[in-house]
Amino acid sequence: MTTTTKRPTGMFGFTIVWIGQIISLVGTNMTGFAQTIWAYEITGSATALALVGFFFVTPLLIFSPIAGAIVDRYNRKMMMMVSDLASGLATIIILILYTSGMLEIWHLYITAAFQGFFQTFQWPAYSAAITTMIPKEQYGRANGMMALAESASGIFAPVLAGAMMAFIGFGGILTIDIITFIVAIGALLLVAIPQPEVTQAGLESRGSIWKEAGYGFRYILKRPPLLGLQMVFMLGNFFVGIPIAIIAPTILASTNNNEMIFGTVNSVGAVGGLIGGLAMSAWGGPKRRIHGVLGGWALLSILGVVLFGFSDGLIGWSIASFFGLFFGPIINASNQSIWQAKVAPDLQGRVFSIRRLIAWFVNPAAQLIAGPLADFVFEPGMQSNTLMASTAGRVVGMDPGSGMSLMWIIFGTLAFATSIGSYMIPIIRNVEDILPDHDQPVPEAEDLNSQLQDLLKTRQRLLTTRPSQGRERALRHISHEIRELGRRRSIP
Repeated sequence: MTTTTKRPTGMFGFTIVWIGQIISLVGTNMTGFAQTIWAYEITGSATALALVGFFFVTPLLIFSPIAGAIVDRYNRKMMMMVSDLASGLATIIILILYTSGMLEIWHLYITAAFQGFFQTFQWPAYSAAITTMIPKEQYGRANGMMALAESASGIFAPVLAGAMMAFIGFGGILTIDIITFIVAIGALLLVAIPQPEVTQAGLESRGSIWKEAGYGFRYILKRPPLLGLQMVFMLGNFFVGIPIAIIAPTILASTNNNEMIFGTVNSVGAVGGLIGGLAMSAWGGPKRRIHGVLGGWALLSILGVVLFGFSDGLIGWSIASFFGLFFGPIINASNQSIWQAKVAPDLQGRVFSIRRLIAWFVNPAAQLIAGPLADFVFEPGMQSNTLMASTAGRVVGMDPGSGMSLMWIIFGTLAFATSIGSYMIPIIRNVEDILPDHDQPVPEAEDLNSQLQDLLKTRQRLLTTRPSQGRERALRHISHEIRELGRRRSIP
């Protein structure tokens, strides 16, 4: 007689994976902090630091369509493990180069590109796994927990890395990171992650790897509300991504390379992300999740980005960093829950990869623009007898780092304008009403036609009555309903 051990699944299984991710992210954030300090000390260049992010995100975006198709074709648990293994291997390579005295800044560009390539598999696989492991009522909490993992790991990682650099050095921190990758992979081995049931749309989308890679584009383009939602993220990520790319040089240039201030600001920001993630995990987000997305973007832009630019010391930077990361989990978990509810699980690998591509494809441009803007335009412009210095100098000063502070103010304001403007676009504001959830039956064309005819008859009857405020309100409501029906008829 043989016995089988049932692996954990559901919310319990997800929690095991989540704990593994927290531990792994602590190591990753410690390495990121130590790597930033090492790179800035040997180069002193904002451009050099921004290029590390550029080389990470560029292959991630280029290969996203193919990676999404592969995630939907194969075991998602395996895809997660492959991504973690590749990140661990990149860290091992950096450790070997560092301990042998051969590490140079361009090595970080290569390893970042290697990690970025394999990260294309991780996010769509994790996102789709949540959908198959837990009921949709728990999506908001689960996504809040994932955001909480990122924030919690960032609370102590910068301070630990800053303190431990003096004792174990960059190499010791890299070693800790490698151990945490092993823990994350072990957590994945413990749990069961169900594969999704195949839907009719999933069957119809099958074909060559190239056909399946392009399916995500076709899916989103046929659903303008989802496309509009991602355009908000595309613009927001671009405007916020430029100042975020120079956060390290902004602080280090203004404090004469004070590592503890930089680490403290990062840690306070992580506390904000932790509290935001805890709130989202317990609360689950607003009933209308679009308010979590658009409202969150508006508050993040003003309190997290613009405020950072107006600040000139530890307290101001810390407050802005707190709010900037506090609203992040609310924005991302709300958006993730919308997509998980609308897209069938067996399509999510392809669709979510393209969704990320739309939202992030401007990130390399932001990374490339940020450094040169800081090094050659704003910093020199704020430290000389120029029009920029004479006007903006009253607000941000004319000391080292003041030009980069002005960049935070300008691009944060543009991000705020994007979020407020999106509220005025009905197709974005009403995305949850326009599109049905993937587990809801789609009305037959005959039913939609019948509803349309009823609305047209009601409108014709109202037009024959005396004009009044009540009649005008009813006509506006009917016009809105007719437009929504038209959109639903155009979405297969």
